[in-house]
Amino acid sequence: MLDPFLRRWIGPPLDRAGAWLAGQGITANAVSMTGLAIGLSAVPFLAFGHYGAALLVILLNRLFDGLDGAVARHGPRPTPFGGYLDIVCDMVFYAAVPLGFALARPENALWAAILLASFVCTCASFLGRAVLAATRGERDSGTRGRKSFFHAAGLMEGTETILAFGLFCLLPGSFPWLAATVAALCFWTAAARVLESFRADSNS
Repeated sequence: MLDPFLRRWIGPPLDRAGAWLAGQGITANAVSMTGLAIGLSAVPFLAFGHYGAALLVILLNRLFDGLDGAVARHGPRPTPFGGYLDIVCDMVFYAAVPLGFALARPENALWAAILLASFVCTCASFLGRAVLAATRGERDSGTRGRKSFFHAAGLMEGTETILAFGLFCLLPGSFPWLAATVAALCFWTAAARVLESFRADSNS
């Protein structure tokens, strides 16, 4: 929901940084993999209660996630694999953070599992909508930057998820009810995307 607004703010500096990195011969895939490695380091930080450090690497991961697309635009011709790798890295990272909170405290485990299930639903609805768009020749609106495939809007998108991760780190004792709230919003997002996809297919 907030992704287009954030994109207008951070897009220009990310584009300049991406142009510089591409000029140094750094590839978008290398940026994606480096970002994933940084993001996965949040798991041990969370597991051992180092929430400040975890928040730092979560934010760094998101910075790299924005940079890889900018590098791709200024480097050699972007490839479909680059977009694929970007999505895989995102999904692995999103799954890793709830795992870290589950390891931190036993009472978090149930809510982390529910949160992870809700992420699976939002990811499935997101990717399924992209498949439907591809079969119907729909193009992405570009409001979230240039993408390699159709990006379905929703109540819980990348910006909202990172805000939630930030709250988890700042208020670790409140993780159960925060996770329950975020999970409910994710389930709502997935259901809304399925309904929107059904309507789009019915009207075609």
